[in-house]
Amino acid sequence: MHLSMKKRNRRCGGRFLAAAVGSGLAAAYILAVRPWHLRWGTAPGEDQNALPGDDLVPNPKWQATHAVTIYAPADKVWPWLAQMGQGRGGFYSYDWLENLAGMDIHNARQILPEYQALQPGDVIPFWKGAGVSVQSVEPGRSLVLGGSLVQGGDQAGNMGGSWTFILQPLDATATRLVVRSRVAGFEPEWLSALLYALLLEPAHFIMERKMLLTIKELSEKGTNL
Repeated sequence: MHLSMKKRNRRCGGRFLAAAVGSGLAAAYILAVRPWHLRWGTAPGEDQNALPGDDLVPNPKWQATHAVTIYAPADKVWPWLAQMGQGRGGFYSYDWLENLAGMDIHNARQILPEYQALQPGDVIPFWKGAGVSVQSVEPGRSLVLGGSLVQGGDQAGNMGGSWTFILQPLDATATRLVVRSRVAGFEPEWLSALLYALLLEPAHFIMERKMLLTIKELSEKGTNL
């Protein structure tokens, strides 16, 4: 009887310790890691600035703003943004991960002149013909994409999310690239919040961070059209 009580106490103690460790890790993620990766690369307050495209999803359930300083003028960065997309220049991230999902992404390491003339309404493909559409474009300054990854882009106004790229010249030789993603929720809200926190947020951060660092590397190499 005495040994049985000891075993029960050890099991209870183990469960309590596991619960405490789990709670501590969850709190650390929520209080420290999550705020860091949702605004990775931004200067203090930069993630709060209003950007073109914010009005497309005025009350997002999820938003991330990432940034990187590129030591190249904006006109050397822009061509890499203009040619993004599946079947175009790719997304400059971990294409092997994207291709595990059957996205057939091939990241370009050179500028592709045939994909430089973006116009509002153009579709940027992501996967098997599904993509988002160009909502606004100002070459060398801004690109706003929006939609719901529907077939043929988002021509019906069903705005599930927005993806904004801003080029801010710092001087003649450096550019700030700021990228913001905003996503609308879905019902039930608890499920969308859970999926965003567990899947969308960390996956988006990992892929977009790689994307920004690759664009920085390619732009700084000075590839010309």
